[in-house]
Amino acid sequence: MILEKTPPITITNDELYDRVKISVSGKNLKKVLIIPPDYTRLYSGAGVITAMYHEILTKSFGCQVDIMPALGTHVKMSRQEWESFFGKEIPYEKMIVHSWREDVCSVGTVPGEFVREVSEGLVTDDIPVMINRRITDRSYDLIISVGQVVPHEVAGMANYTKNILVGCGGEQIINASHMLGAFYGMERIMGKDFSPVRKVFDYAEEKFLKPLPIMYVLTVATGENGLTHLHGVYIGRSRALFERTVEKSREKNLIHLDRPIKKAVVYLDEKEFKSTWLGNKAIYRTRMAMADGGKLIVIAPGAQRFGEDAENDRLIRKYGYAGRKKVLELVKENPDLKQNLSVAAHLIHGSSDGRFEITYAARFLTKEEIEGVYFTHADFDETVKKYPPDLLKDGFNDVCGEEIFYISNPALGLWIYEEKPNEVY
Repeated sequence: MILEKTPPITITNDELYDRVKISVSGKNLKKVLIIPPDYTRLYSGAGVITAMYHEILTKSFGCQVDIMPALGTHVKMSRQEWESFFGKEIPYEKMIVHSWREDVCSVGTVPGEFVREVSEGLVTDDIPVMINRRITDRSYDLIISVGQVVPHEVAGMANYTKNILVGCGGEQIINASHMLGAFYGMERIMGKDFSPVRKVFDYAEEKFLKPLPIMYVLTVATGENGLTHLHGVYIGRSRALFERTVEKSREKNLIHLDRPIKKAVVYLDEKEFKSTWLGNKAIYRTRMAMADGGKLIVIAPGAQRFGEDAENDRLIRKYGYAGRKKVLELVKENPDLKQNLSVAAHLIHGSSDGRFEITYAARFLTKEEIEGVYFTHADFDETVKKYPPDLLKDGFNDVCGEEIFYISNPALGLWIYEEKPNEVY
């Protein structure tokens, strides 16, 4: 079941509602679990879709509807965030909070031999697959996983089975998948299907998830002037459906440039980005377009911390964004980092490896905090005055005779410059 449009026409709410309704028509449903993304996918269209399913299932079917956001390691939504994402018709009290350390059970193990094969020998360990026990308890007639397919630094393309295996996953698969992606290399993964991590997810889908009553609702979205444009909605279960969504996302979310960026200014919406764990999308979504010796300025009015939980925050402050080579050494030398490989992967993702300078202008993080994790500090008020987000347009701008490239939301794209274009893209 597919619904897609191309600019300037985007999918209307009426069209979307009809498609959502059709997807559950004729089904005998009494109890349904909806798994939307967390607040970091505010502009995915998933909040509106979740609200539509909730209305249709409760009013037309009389269903019990549970909602469990795919948090992964992120913090739960506040009431304000919940209402901003889903509206006020779904009570905040209905939120089920996934705990990646406590609420999971084993469904199987991806063997090390398979991991070795898909990673070209870079990783050889078994990967235990643990997911939230609600998904496996067979009490639901239908599990609806809603989310956006967009370039991703770990899986290549976000969502589909990632929403279940990582968003509702346990510590082992979160750590292992993040480190597998980091070992293999972001530039080899982002914006592509069939990455080593995605192949691990495909193995788990085929061997462990197949009996579960999961239906995926996949979106392709872009943003402009603070608005979300929904270009495609794909509903079903098959991998072929995911591949259609990937194709559409690569058409809409990969931005090819005719020259490298010497100076980039990336704005992080304070409603969406409250940590560098989330905000470092500004780094890895632009690194394939940044010139060597260039400068990336991240304007982060909402960033208050580094990690999304206390332990991850502590580890980031302790080791910093030290670069791939140094982080791999730190993993070997320090048990606390070795036991938290998703943090180690995040530290790799958040570094330019010395290729370009990363400057953070944050309202709530101090100069000492920012420099302590190996970023450059810039005064927030001075930076916003020099590069006013409300006056800049996405793309190249002239600011007092200086060319800068502005990005209003790094979550909605992947920026690429290639001297010799790679046909894979």
